[in-house]
Amino acid sequence: MLDPENWDAFRVQSHRMLDDMIDSLQQIRQQPVWQDADANIRSHFHTPLPTAGKSLSSLHREFMDYILPYAVGNRHPGFMGWVHGGGTAAGMMAEMLAAGLNANVGGRNQIPLEVERQVIAWMREMFGFPERASGVLTSGTSAATLIAVVTSRDAVLEAHNRTTSSPKLIAYASKEVHGCLCRAISVIGLGKESLRKIPCNHHHQIDLAALQQQIRSDQNSGYTPWFVAGSAGTVNTGAIDDLDALADVAKSVGAWFHVDGAYGALAMLVPELAPRLHGIARADSLAMDFHKWAQVPYDAGMVLIRNGDAHRKSFAAADSYLQREEEGLAANSPWPCDYGIDLSRGFRALKVWFTFQSFGSEKIGSMILHCCHLAQSLAQQIDETPELELMAEVSLNIVCYRYCGDKSRPANYYDAVNRAIVRHIQLSGIAAPSLTYIHHRAVIRAALVNHRTSQQDIDKLLTATANAIDVCRTTALPNGEPCESK
Repeated sequence: MLDPENWDAFRVQSHRMLDDMIDSLQQIRQQPVWQDADANIRSHFHTPLPTAGKSLSSLHREFMDYILPYAVGNRHPGFMGWVHGGGTAAGMMAEMLAAGLNANVGGRNQIPLEVERQVIAWMREMFGFPERASGVLTSGTSAATLIAVVTSRDAVLEAHNRTTSSPKLIAYASKEVHGCLCRAISVIGLGKESLRKIPCNHHHQIDLAALQQQIRSDQNSGYTPWFVAGSAGTVNTGAIDDLDALADVAKSVGAWFHVDGAYGALAMLVPELAPRLHGIARADSLAMDFHKWAQVPYDAGMVLIRNGDAHRKSFAAADSYLQREEEGLAANSPWPCDYGIDLSRGFRALKVWFTFQSFGSEKIGSMILHCCHLAQSLAQQIDETPELELMAEVSLNIVCYRYCGDKSRPANYYDAVNRAIVRHIQLSGIAAPSLTYIHHRAVIRAALVNHRTSQQDIDKLLTATANAIDVCRTTALPNGEPCESK
């Protein structure tokens, strides 16, 4: 009833749509990184629910005119605002194949589960997790972190319930930790106050002495250290915590050791960078994304849990309609739904599998190293520019810098100028850095994640920065707040 009435016409239109997307990727440099949609464009999406359908060709035109030009822009090599992967043509085709198959990969006896299991096995191998470790693909690190938090909470409560009443659980992470950990702890009902955010050292890593002091203080107050999180590439500066030392701290107090490797964990593919991730193999859980540095189309994340039995115990359900058999469609257990919160799941493993099969781990690793080299190049050019200053050590691929002028004006003036510079660059369509704060100062942040980004794009960012400075520093309002340039 919903299939095309004319398959030949559908085939022609489908090929036209695919060609347009391929053209869009091929010609990405001729497009602005980002452009704001005006009120007329936005009003197109304020219409009532349609009662009658439109032709596929009409919807295609609407997509090309009203949606494609106004996305966030992370496909573009000039997008540097957040840690967003750029996607690939191969990944796009994998997504199309997965949509055509329309498999529900929550369970059942089907080969798509074997594809996901292979991806998980590859990651166990890459990160040095044991064979008994389990894993599941997720929408991203936020969902992966929630799964890790639930599993660890259940494991510690089970252990304590054998001997004592329920403990007062406390988790620990640096002040640079991603907000998904705080949200996960809140979701399971412990409250945000159950997360201790530990100060960082001058490398923006968690301060180990401060961590140990806080743990001792909590223990003396009757709290139970339950969860210690380390970052393998913080979102703000790309800093990598001393994971081996954190593993020691967690082990010394019987706490669960978790690693947030949202994008930085994949630096394991780079021989020059892998030693900095030493200790990740000791983690009880690892959360990460493929849609960042692996360039897999959104969305695709993963969690690995060292204790596969504990993982399954937290999520497996005994519902009658999910009973397993030795053969038939209800065979092939355990299923992905036994390891996460979703029963209905898309075949996101296919685009991850395609990506690693298409490019191989060595080429992906070379691309990651290229991003880090670009970051060092950008940092060097900033160092050579008197009116700019680096605001953080460049650990991986994130460069945080700031217009400082001759430092003769108040700090809040430079904060206002830097905020205006970021807006000006974004509105220009030339590049798209983001704004962050380091030591309470407004900072321009360039995250070099896109495999298409080159030295040419770094040079464009610096030129756009210089142009924005010329405009924004001379258009200050009486209160010192620069005008927002158009």
